[in-house]
Order: sequence, then structure tokens, then C-alpha cells
Amino acid sequence: MSGALPAGYDPHAFEPFAVTVDLAVFTVRGGGLHVLLIRRGQEPYAGAWALPGGFVLPRESAEAAARRELAEETGLSAALVAGLHLEQLRTYSEPDRDPRMRVVSVAFTALVPDMPEPVAQGGGDAAHARWVPVGEVAGLAFDHAVILADARERVGSKLEYTCLATAFCPPEFTLGELQAVYETVWDTALDRPNFRRKVLATPGFVEAVPGAARLTGGRGKPAALYRPGPATSLHPPLLRPSEGHHR
Repeated sequence: MSGALPAGYDPHAFEPFAVTVDLAVFTVRGGGLHVLLIRRGQEPYAGAWALPGGFVLPRESAEAAARRELAEETGLSAALVAGLHLEQLRTYSEPDRDPRMRVVSVAFTALVPDMPEPVAQGGGDAAHARWVPVGEVAGLAFDHAVILADARERVGSKLEYTCLATAFCPPEFTLGELQAVYETVWDTALDRPNFRRKVLATPGFVEAVPGAARLTGGRGKPAALYRPGPATSLHPPLLRPSEGHHR
């Protein structure tokens, strides 16, 4: 099969456009869901908060660009960024989403534990980077509010069918601590007995630590301790309440 252009094909017949990447990276800090944001140091939207991201270089894949931009704009180490599991969210291609030119963005998302503080001074067009509680995010640049909402829905779904939530707990944790992770990401109050029943009925999700218990704030008996089980996906999934009580 030849890689030559077909006869009569004109690559300049189509208007050029740019491809960018945007990243919605979440973590749980202090009992709340946080997202990594940068403050833009250049126009357009100078001074506004935005998701990390930037332009894809001519000889670069979208995922490589996402990791490069994340490291450049936040100061997170290249080794840490290289080890992140990024999930492609979707493509955003509305014609007027960027005032500079036609720009199509490939968005990625991740929910990761134990993330450090970004450096005070980012690189590229980022003047500052920090973790921001999701509930306090407002006035994002471009269409990043839409991307953020889509990404939050994606990571919420990820907790339904994977064992990711245990990564945000101590090595040995109570079911109450595990429930708190779900409530934080889903922003929904869960019924404690029902949550406990579902977790313990899901094969390989958690394993009891023999003889171990931890005192909790209540007056009841000490809570049993668990550790992650061998499963990576949940069968059946642990679904969000259809009509939860949002906090």
C-alpha cells in the first residue's frame, strides 16, 4: 500500500485548525473533591482559572501533549505525570470555543490519590497552579466548565464499576472511610447499612483484616478494618442512588 497522496489531492484545500488538550485531574484532599487548575497568564482570559492544557505539537500525540502540558504548567515532576492513568474523556469541537482561531480539544481526565501541591509558578501560559475544591470553581476560561462537568460525571461513573475508591483510603480502612470517598466524589449522602451490605456482597472488593478494629467517633463497638481485595472491577457495579441527597 503506497503512502503517496492521490492524484489531484490538495492538502491546502481545507482550512487549517489547531488541536489542543485539556486535563481535568481530580483528587480527594481534606475530605473534599479537588480539581487541578491553572491561572492563565496570557490572553485570552488572562487572570482567569482554567484546566491545564495547551497545543499539540506537529509530531506529538494527544496523550503525549497532555502529559507534557501538565508537567509544564503545574511543575509536577515528569516522573509523576508519566505514571498517571489518563482517560480520554471526549473531543470538544464547537467552532467558536476559542477566540484565537478554530481549535479542537481532546480532553483527558484522571482521579488520583496522594497528589502533591503544584509549584507556585507554572510554565507556558500558566501564571499559577493549585488544587481548588470543586464546589468553589467558578468562571473558568473557554468551555472548561463544560469539560469539568463532563469529567466529574466520568470519574463518578468510574467509582461505580471499578475499585478505585480504595486507593483514597489508608492501607487498612473502615467501611465508613470507604463510604466517605464515595460520598465526596458523588456529592451524595449514602445509607450506611445499604452501602455496607453492597460492599461486602461484591466479590473481591475488600478483605477483612483478621482481628483488627479501629475506634470511631461513635459510642458503639470499634469498627472492623478492611484492605483492598484482589478485584479491579466491580461485579455487580456499585451504582449511585437515583435520587440521592446532595450535600
